[in-house]
Amino acid sequence: MNIFQIFQMFGGLAMFLYGMNVMGDGLKRLGGGKLEVILEKLTSNKLMGVLLGAVVTAVIQSSGATTVMVVGFVNSGIMKLTQSLSVMMGANIGTTVTAWILSLSGVHGDSLLANIVKPENFTPILAMIGIILLMATKSDKNKNIGNILVGFAVLMFGMTTMSSSVADLGDSPAFAHLLLMFSNPVLGLIAGAILTAVIQSSSASVGVLQALSATGQITFGTAMPILLGQNIGASITALISCIGTSKNAKRAAVANLYIKIISAILFLIVFYSLNALLKLTIMDSSINALNIAIIHTLFNVISTLVLLPFTGLIEKLVRLTIKEGAEKSSFPILEERFLQTPSFAVEQCMALATSMAYIVKDSFTLAQECVAKYSEKIDKLVIENENMADEYEDALGAYLIKLSAQDLSKSDSQKVSILLHAISDFEKMTDYTSDLVFTAREKMNKDVHFSDKARQEITIMVSAVSEIIDLTINAFSNDDVQIANKVEPLEEIIDRLRNELKNRHIRRMKEGRCSVNQGFVFTDYITSLEKISDHCANVAAAIIEMNDENYDVHNIMSLRRDRDEYKELCVEFSKKYALPFSASGDAEANV
Repeated sequence: MNIFQIFQMFGGLAMFLYGMNVMGDGLKRLGGGKLEVILEKLTSNKLMGVLLGAVVTAVIQSSGATTVMVVGFVNSGIMKLTQSLSVMMGANIGTTVTAWILSLSGVHGDSLLANIVKPENFTPILAMIGIILLMATKSDKNKNIGNILVGFAVLMFGMTTMSSSVADLGDSPAFAHLLLMFSNPVLGLIAGAILTAVIQSSSASVGVLQALSATGQITFGTAMPILLGQNIGASITALISCIGTSKNAKRAAVANLYIKIISAILFLIVFYSLNALLKLTIMDSSINALNIAIIHTLFNVISTLVLLPFTGLIEKLVRLTIKEGAEKSSFPILEERFLQTPSFAVEQCMALATSMAYIVKDSFTLAQECVAKYSEKIDKLVIENENMADEYEDALGAYLIKLSAQDLSKSDSQKVSILLHAISDFEKMTDYTSDLVFTAREKMNKDVHFSDKARQEITIMVSAVSEIIDLTINAFSNDDVQIANKVEPLEEIIDRLRNELKNRHIRRMKEGRCSVNQGFVFTDYITSLEKISDHCANVAAAIIEMNDENYDVHNIMSLRRDRDEYKELCVEFSKKYALPFSASGDAEANV
């Protein structure tokens, strides 16, 4: 093997890794974070965890990415340590799919079927289709499919390049002697682990082994310990990712390592014990790419079946390794490692922003209780909620800025932009719920009491604001445009209520039925209520914009007010929240 063949070998490896990266990114984008969301929610059952881990890894073509994601779930408290074990076992199975795809490079024969499945015959067609999709279409979905096809073509070309570069090694005595060293199980295990740790991909390291098998010099006895070592080396990605995480996240990463080491040791003991007893002739037989894929799959499936019932013991082992101790509580916010799958990170931001929305609802309910009857305890809870919303906005805002710097799809980029606006509105709403508590405090300090008529009018406005908050939360959490369309008409009615209540109160003050102090407190109260509804309308507009890329809040909102549906909703809400006639004969809220 000369220097140019070595260059060819590394060039093929580089194309292989690049192709796998491009294909994996395309698959992640096409999934839109949905698989990760399912993985997050449906892992309470061990078998389901294994299945989901296998499926997600097979789709995104990276057990390392799945394991890193799981470490992130555990670190953020989304997933329990026990749940993570079965998912990581499933990831080990899912990663074997790549080996099966790469085994196509070893297909030989002149039949029609053999020619169809040979990579050199079908990958150029896939590459051409992929390039056309990338260059001629604007759809994110089509571009993702194009990336998958081009990535796969480059991956297979890299595999073919590696295989051809090492073809001459089949006649090399030096190479044969080197392989004899790796027939030693310990050396083979170490070699496989180091190779995988260096290139940070078990799929790629298995691919290198499959390429070397084309020389005919790799035997079952040589390949077996190397394959097991490659499995162990794949855990290095998770170990690196757990630096600076919580104890449970570190335990998840260590558990992944233990699963692979225990599996390898058990497999070696059983296999070499059988060989000692039965003198297996297969040990000295040449292995090919298909055989490697079969062994890789069997090893991971069997080890999962054996270890799955003992996840409790594995958890105890990692807890003994990383013992309990004092740990700083951290704000439950998104993980940096989620940035590797931007679509999923966007989904997590949506979930956290929804949590902010429920903080608004809780604060509003508490604030009304405090206005009705002042309570220092409730006052404190509302202020704590306001501070928590500030934390959410700061943490989410900083994370969304980092997310916006990623290579996002057009849809995800739009969601990030709108989320940045929505979290600001949610935070402002909690500011106004705090203002309601300040009003309650002032009302108590100045011994201000509203008249029965004023209380009756305020109750109607509070009910309207309570409904607009509910509509906004439902629309945001469910991404429901139909519900969002109801918010703006209700906000308009709340504006009219505020104006009419203010006018009525001014008349009461002029008539001497109400003091100046009462007037100030009353005005502050209804102003805060109306401001909350304003920010609800902003969020609703963002939801509509999220679902319509041609939507422009400022230009189209005015046009929507002229639509029959908008007018009908206004009439419906005006009747629902009509003010009673005042003593001076005012009409019902002038709406």
